[in-house]
Amino acid sequence: MTYSRLRKIFGSPARIGLGGEGVLRTRGKDREAAAMLDAAYESGIRYFDSAPAYDGSEAYLGRFWREHPGRIAGSFQASKSARRDRAGADADLRRSLGQLGRERLGLWQMHDIRTEEDLRRIRDPGGAWQAFAEARDTGTVGGIGVTGHHDPAVLLNAVTHLDVDAVLLPVNPVEVVIGGFTDTVIPAARERGIGVIGMKTLGAKNFIFPDAGIHAPALVRFALSQDIDLAIVGCSTPVEAQALASVGRKRPMDEEEQAQLIGMFRPYARELAFYRMGV
Repeated sequence: MTYSRLRKIFGSPARIGLGGEGVLRTRGKDREAAAMLDAAYESGIRYFDSAPAYDGSEAYLGRFWREHPGRIAGSFQASKSARRDRAGADADLRRSLGQLGRERLGLWQMHDIRTEEDLRRIRDPGGAWQAFAEARDTGTVGGIGVTGHHDPAVLLNAVTHLDVDAVLLPVNPVEVVIGGFTDTVIPAARERGIGVIGMKTLGAKNFIFPDAGIHAPALVRFALSQDIDLAIVGCSTPVEAQALASVGRKRPMDEEEQAQLIGMFRPYARELAFYRMGV
């Protein structure tokens, strides 16, 4: 594992984080969300992802931190903004901090970069980059990230030309088959000391095929065997959160295991890449 700017900001060797999907991407399930979050924290997970776009994720997390204030100091909270203008991004940050009950974020990410037009708007005068840079300069956020799963060429442009601390991208056997994110964006990020966070590890559970012997733990282990700092996975139940934390303590896959898993996905990879454009 390469030492990165993200690892310095995170301040932990942990390689598993809780994603903002699962029960967090719902509304009206306060009890279920609280139980899952408690299990995640008690199991040792300290990286918590969220986004304004993820339904009630920030509200659930904020309620959890307010009910357990002693757990705030030892946790790392990330969120995002999909606004491309400075004013909109500033508004998102204020809203996120309020919802989450935090004075600062560990990582604030430019969410779901899809096109070169997105990047142009972010970098133009009055664009969101000004809000992100100022938030990092003032310490309101520990670091800046960029996320994307539609077009690796666009995300490559982002990590090449933006002074970011982390990139969140898809890491799974499908991506290794298709190429783009794992073989171009990750190396470019590593050359610049940018941290790498894996998402779409389970493909929204579409990559789990019990009849073929493909289960969630194997997919998470596969992701952790790639050159990433950590993988984040959304959970819906306490049992899922506990299982996720447990997988993070297991050994990575060896090359033979990885090759076997890749081979199982190879005939169906393009069909399974539902989150990408033009494959």
